[in-house]
Amino acid sequence: MSRKNANGAGNIRKRSDGRWEARYSNGFDPKTGKLIQKSVYGKTQKEVRQKLAKITSEIDEGTYIEPNSIKLSEWLTVWLRDYIGNVKPATVKSYADHVKLNIIPYIGKTQLGKLSSAMIQTMYNTLQHEKGLSPKTIKNVHGVLHRSLTQAQKMGYIRQNPLDAVTLPRIEKAQIKPMEEEDLTRFLKEIKGNPYELVFFVTVFTGLRQGEVLGLTWDCVNFDQNTLYINKQHGKVKGGKEYVFSSLKNDKPRMIVAADGVMDALKKQKARQQRWAELAGDGWNNADNLVFTTELGRYLSNQTVYLAFKKVVKALGLENVRFHDLRHTFAVNSLKAGDDIKTVQENLGHHTASFTLDVYAHVTGGMKQDSAKRMEQYLQRVTG
Repeated sequence: MSRKNANGAGNIRKRSDGRWEARYSNGFDPKTGKLIQKSVYGKTQKEVRQKLAKITSEIDEGTYIEPNSIKLSEWLTVWLRDYIGNVKPATVKSYADHVKLNIIPYIGKTQLGKLSSAMIQTMYNTLQHEKGLSPKTIKNVHGVLHRSLTQAQKMGYIRQNPLDAVTLPRIEKAQIKPMEEEDLTRFLKEIKGNPYELVFFVTVFTGLRQGEVLGLTWDCVNFDQNTLYINKQHGKVKGGKEYVFSSLKNDKPRMIVAADGVMDALKKQKARQQRWAELAGDGWNNADNLVFTTELGRYLSNQTVYLAFKKVVKALGLENVRFHDLRHTFAVNSLKAGDDIKTVQENLGHHTASFTLDVYAHVTGGMKQDSAKRMEQYLQRVTG
């Protein structure tokens, strides 16, 4: 390395390999008391001088962060282990899957300090256009990466979060498809005698999610008060084979005051289970106290119920109707019947009323028109 400094550059010098080097000091080593010296490199004297000026200015202002050599893949492993907090097991698995499949293969080898918005934008574009992920899935990937890098920023590993300048693909709002009254009437006739008739019936008149109706237990049914306490769901662990109880989608238990017809259906189900238990004898086992079971008391598989539902709607020429549309059908009919938005929100278990309004805006829009007409009729009466 040449010992001769560049003119006017002070601690900038040209190395024997042709590169330029600038050395700077950043405090003292607490163990040895010696001055800590670092170097930055560049192809030209100008490039190195600019880097040095920026670093020394940040050191003076107290905003300098030492470049971190830890790779993103290494940090994500630590973050998943130590920093995601008390989240549901299914959420942990979802985070880990996104890290493993949709982040590390693309930018995992990059050092934290070298992550750029352009690099991450390229990854998102690749996930969408080459891997074929939906905008919603990419938004979920973004959420995982954003949380992890925000934590890295708090800990001083990076100066700013490069995701702040990234553009996500637009999510097209899904159109809900509730059943029209005529189709609902046909549906109720078609399910008569179906093994899952009561599951379908209770769902369409309570708005429960599939996991919630299949996870309903008898201790949460109050026939005296006509109420259902919804505090859990039952289904297969994502990516696994085991069926388990888990917390609700938004961890918010709710009490539903059900229609008399719903409670009658549940009484019918209780009587059916009693008959099944007598017939099965020692073979009966409903240890989880589930409302909806097989004839031996075992839980109902989500997939089995879903396929039975699709068979019914196909027979009616309604192939595009999903099981979840029973929930939408309940919500729309509740609004049309005059239920206020807060009641509908609480029955559905939505986090906020504004979310319910957004999902069912097309229905509430019609309700507003009807309200205006009623107000006009009232106006005409009082003004003569």
